[in-house]
Amino acid sequence: MSDRDLVLAANAAFYRAFCDRDPVAMEGVWSRTDEVLCVHPGWRALYGRDEVLASWFAILANPDAPRIDCRDEEVRVHGDLAFVLCIEDLPGGEMSATNVFAREEGAWRLVHHHAGPIAPEDDEPEEPPPGFLN
Repeated sequence: MSDRDLVLAANAAFYRAFCDRDPVAMEGVWSRTDEVLCVHPGWRALYGRDEVLASWFAILANPDAPRIDCRDEEVRVHGDLAFVLCIEDLPGGEMSATNVFAREEGAWRLVHHHAGPIAPEDDEPEEPPPGFLN
């Protein structure tokens, strides 16, 4: 398999762990050696494996956590780092997500996840407002 295919498989494993509410699988997709980071929608940034995994375990234990389907994955591999940009489909909306993977002992492991809501197309301004930085 190509690196691209292996990264896509690692990305799919992340979303499968979420949808299956499987804390063991979720723990397995995250790096064990690199510093990990995560930004859940509306949360402050989380730093470190313990803090990041604690957040995921709480989400997985919540019976009201929505199902997320990943689509439109774009993969970029740069040596031992890979980036997946994708759309997360949730009931009632979409999120834009970035998942960063590092090659660790021959496997691709997640080192960063960041997701945020996508405004409905009718609500998106055609041009950024004055003073808009991003």
